[in-house]
Amino acid sequence: MDAAADPIRLVVVSGLSGAGKTTALKLLEDYGYEAVDNLPLPLLRRLAVSDDGGDAEPGLRPRRAIAVGVDSRTRDFQPDRLIALLGELKQRSDLAVQLLYFDCEDEVLLKRFTATRRRHPLAGDRPITDGIVAERRLMLPLRAEADLVIDTSTVTLPEFRQVLAAQFALDALPGLSIMVLSFSYKLGLPREADLVFDVRFLRNPHYDEILRPQTGTDPGVANYVSADPAYAGFFGQLRDMIDNLVPRYAAEGKRYLTIAIGCTGGRHRSVVVAEALGKHLRDTGQRVDIRHRDRDLAPV
Repeated sequence: MDAAADPIRLVVVSGLSGAGKTTALKLLEDYGYEAVDNLPLPLLRRLAVSDDGGDAEPGLRPRRAIAVGVDSRTRDFQPDRLIALLGELKQRSDLAVQLLYFDCEDEVLLKRFTATRRRHPLAGDRPITDGIVAERRLMLPLRAEADLVIDTSTVTLPEFRQVLAAQFALDALPGLSIMVLSFSYKLGLPREADLVFDVRFLRNPHYDEILRPQTGTDPGVANYVSADPAYAGFFGQLRDMIDNLVPRYAAEGKRYLTIAIGCTGGRHRSVVVAEALGKHLRDTGQRVDIRHRDRDLAPV
């Protein structure tokens, strides 16, 4: 098999300390990747070099996948150097290179460090919050260059596994993978979103005493929201726009697309629209995961 047709998959895993990089590397190792953490940058290029070791039969090449953890603890770490190196490696036909970045809200990171009594790598003798702020500033250029950003602030471990498996399992199909995400504006915009749509103009089941305890995955709530006179026209335009955008994103080589749908509480309207959009995309043959970030929180 030609090397260009079967490139080594190289996933560089980075992000904020405490945001999930170590867990991700362990999961990727379970998926069949050779996982290496905290690798000095000069060794990254050498690790990625294709080498069959002479054991493969002529014309065949063993399937390989490598996951490398790089963050602010890495010796001589400089975001611009890593970005330049990744740009160089992405030009090689024998490699399929991706940068996976983990983000998280400051308050959640503080709770995680406090719970584990770990010292933040950039805090030194200063408070943990100082280290978090310094690292976020340091890592900002790398986050901007990431192929996929995952915000773990509200992600459970099963959801974490699901997202990684959908995006990085070695038997996953090539092409664009879409995440449709519902959320609550009260709890903040999802950092990982590529497209954000506000559906707070739709009538709100929260004010119906029977529907309030339910969520957008319940038929009564779905029927209530979709019966709004504004719903059909809006959803038709949303569906058509996404249908037009998806092929363009795919043609540009984008591998991940996160579409976020928001309402006030993240339990009713946004869930209904996200479910409908996800179903439509699946019906058109797209690979879609649907996640409801705030649906299961207690009603406000």
